Amino acid sequence: MGRLFSLTYPTAAVLLAIRGGHRYGFDIMDATGLPDGTVYPLLRRLERRGVLSGDWEDEATARAERRPPRRYYALTPVGEASLDEVARRFPALVPLFAPEGGAP
Repeated sequence: MGRLFSLTYPTAAVLLAIRGGHRYGFDIMDATGLPDGTVYPLLRRLERRGVLSGDWEDEATARAERRPPRRYYALTPVGEASLDEVARRFPALVPLFAPEGGAP
């Protein structure tokens, strides 16, 4: 895989959290323990590089719940492919973010 992004510990944690079902900023922050000043720039950078895709939720849904709209993230094929390298470089992280009811 070409080097589209730097695979740092925070990057690995964010990718694994998204794979585990945490899809928006605050949820990813809660899952990883990383601060907003790390998570949000990282999400934007990974989306620009094609590792993640992001979509805004319907504004009416957010308004009904009296909160700002959330941007939901998903792994792209590039992001999925990077998970092998994540597992090789950060094996201790993988079980921490295993998807619900699934294998790491």
